[in-house]
Amino acid sequence: MLVRTLKGEATAQVPIWLMRQAGRYLPEYRALREKTGSFLDLCYSPEQAAEATLQPIRRFDLDAAILFSDILVVPDAMGQPVRFAPGEGPVLEALADRVSIDALITDRVESHLAPVYEAARLVRAALPEAIALIGFAGAPWTVATYMIEGGSSRDFARTKGWAARDPEGFDALLAKIEAATLRHLLAQVRAGAQVLQLFDSWAGVLDEAFFERLVIGPTKRLVAGVKAEAPDVPIVGFPKGCGILYARYAAETGVDAVSLDPAVPLDWAASALQPHVAVQGNLDPILLLIGGEAMARRSGQILAALAGGPFVFNLGHGVVPPTPPEHVAELISLVRKATGT
Repeated sequence: MLVRTLKGEATAQVPIWLMRQAGRYLPEYRALREKTGSFLDLCYSPEQAAEATLQPIRRFDLDAAILFSDILVVPDAMGQPVRFAPGEGPVLEALADRVSIDALITDRVESHLAPVYEAARLVRAALPEAIALIGFAGAPWTVATYMIEGGSSRDFARTKGWAARDPEGFDALLAKIEAATLRHLLAQVRAGAQVLQLFDSWAGVLDEAFFERLVIGPTKRLVAGVKAEAPDVPIVGFPKGCGILYARYAAETGVDAVSLDPAVPLDWAASALQPHVAVQGNLDPILLLIGGEAMARRSGQILAALAGGPFVFNLGHGVVPPTPPEHVAELISLVRKATGT
């Protein structure tokens, strides 16, 4: 059902899955993490990554599993080591010049990330046929910010400065990320992924000119590359925070669906986006954390605005760690009851 919806079919039942549905809010995930080393150790352990992926499926009535991994496995595979420091998030040795870009490798993605694809195969074999497996990657712009900043950033000054000062060098970096990401996405499809999502978490920090060059262009090329080999696999784009530029993104990149952040107005999404692509979203994760009447009221508004067209219920970003699992079950029940199932 999820695949049909993402291809543009308005299904009677609204599918639901949640970004970061596998994670720290689940006690079984926390128990699993205690048995592993680093976060990347978990991503690169096929049996454990498969277990993390399947945990929310066992607990909740969801329509999809999203492979447990991280967008930064791609720079790690390209030869820029990544580590996750407790309390700090991802840490990379920041790219400093063209020499550091030239040193990046794109042709070892499949070998370096073989454990990720093995996890996908294990998950697909364990899932009921009706539940889709979602593979994913970071979009080139967002991945580039981590590679240049060395981690998260508040203003992305180094990355945007490089893109403005040395467009040829920056485009060379994006080209390498694109090549590695395409290999990664297609390898996930070959391992059993039936849907792909591109996370462009920092698309919203760009002006329109940068957005066209650094978000729309690379995404369009990636989508075309995937479709050339896997035309039946729907692709969801998530250019978080880009406001009205969602319309250009939906019209120009070739994605089958867009995932909406919580700030996107529902009526605008229904009129400007949904006639052209499927939409996914966009409950504020904090309302899921709070639960109760506030969550129910907003969920009803989202369904009233978007359930008449091709629509997948989701959050506007990922589940936050303090979220009670009972609230997730409550949300799924609300969506099922509201759509007659």
